[in-house]
Amino acid sequence: MNEAIRALEPRELWNKFADLNAVPRPSKKEERVINFIKEFGKNLNLKTKVDAVGNVVIKKPATRGLEDRKTVVLQAHLDMVHQKNNDTQFDFESQGIEMKIEGDWVKAKGTTLGADNGLGVATMMAILESDTLEHPALECLFTIDEETGMTGAKNLDPGILEGKILLNLDTEEDDEIGIGCAGGVDVTATQDYKEENLREGYTAFQLKLKGLQGGHSGMEIIKGLGNANKLMNRLLFDLPESFEMKISEINGGGLRNAIPRESQVVLAMKNSEVDAFKSEIQKRTSAIAGEYSSLEPNLHVEIETTQLPEKVFPIDFQQQLLSAIEAAHNGVFRMSPQIEGLVETSNNVANVRVKNGKAVINCLTRSSVESSRNNLSNSLKAVFNLAGFKVELSGEYPGWAPDKDSDILKVLDKLYQEINGEKAHIAACHAGLECGIIGSHYPEMDMISFGPTIKGAHSPDERASISSVQKYWKFVIEVLKNIPKN
Repeated sequence: MNEAIRALEPRELWNKFADLNAVPRPSKKEERVINFIKEFGKNLNLKTKVDAVGNVVIKKPATRGLEDRKTVVLQAHLDMVHQKNNDTQFDFESQGIEMKIEGDWVKAKGTTLGADNGLGVATMMAILESDTLEHPALECLFTIDEETGMTGAKNLDPGILEGKILLNLDTEEDDEIGIGCAGGVDVTATQDYKEENLREGYTAFQLKLKGLQGGHSGMEIIKGLGNANKLMNRLLFDLPESFEMKISEINGGGLRNAIPRESQVVLAMKNSEVDAFKSEIQKRTSAIAGEYSSLEPNLHVEIETTQLPEKVFPIDFQQQLLSAIEAAHNGVFRMSPQIEGLVETSNNVANVRVKNGKAVINCLTRSSVESSRNNLSNSLKAVFNLAGFKVELSGEYPGWAPDKDSDILKVLDKLYQEINGEKAHIAACHAGLECGIIGSHYPEMDMISFGPTIKGAHSPDERASISSVQKYWKFVIEVLKNIPKN
């Protein structure tokens, strides 16, 4: 089916996207895609450099007539979020992404698509390869590890770029021009506990909460989508007040930057309480499904009997754990008072792993205001500390402050209106773009972000609009023709 993708217009872009999606490229394991891009640049006989951490820069001279324009840095990240449905058999380490077309959308078969940020990478590749497109001198910056720490941007060689304008190709609505973004910090809570033996007289169950949409924990946090970790905790939180419940393990969510879609718990119930327990879970599931009926129509909980575990949580630890997850803030914390409709601060309770005497809870706290981010991360730290957890704050990265007087913004704003007959939506976003970090290395660089429409990023529902990619490609070409003079 990937051949059908190659036949889409603009062919030069979709072909490069298909080439790229044949290369496994998870965050932290980008060796193959770094080599792929490096060889791509060298085969074009263009100046190509890989810095100490793996970022690739390919430089291309200006086309005739545009030599007097400012040098432009085109930027996108090489890594992608690897997520799949539980019933999808797929090896991200060895397989290329399998794509399909459904109406106006390009999707993957049960996995993330990699349009975030593969379409940006493919755009740069198509421009570098073209001998007909007009453009100023270009520096194409392919960064690594954006999705799990932005370590590529953080460790970018500060002398590797000379460009004065940065075009970040990582925005996910084609009518939006990005002028700012949120920073973030990883909140990690850990605790060791001593397991107890499970006594006789119990029946074991596996609870599976499934069917949630998931998605980008920055861009889509405003939607109020279901968080599998929080919803599973709602099912369990006060059950010990009425039942002799013994939890053996919890496994929920995945990457920090993805809203968790599924959660699984193994627990044991006293034999005499089994029927009442099942009835109560069904009752609570119905209540939650009713609350989320318009947002999460596929939400459901499966209850299956399973093998009795040998070990379970101590009762004190079990209640502290459930209390901590219940109290930990998830979702929007504060809306921006300056920019209407912009989430200022949020948290994603992304991942809960509790098994074999070790408990780990991973969160990602985002904010465009440092003091507000610190407020929320300290609140989370306090909650987890009270429950006996050790808390580490790490991976901090800065936001990107909006500049409404930006020269390149004026160019894009004018061009968008001329091409499309309407004004673009100029806004800051709640995602963690690399612009803020790159700007810390190059404080004088004029930066902007835009891209095609992508839905469901960071989830197997990720999809890219075919018509939007056509619209975006036309816009990119016109922007490059209209870069200001030096």
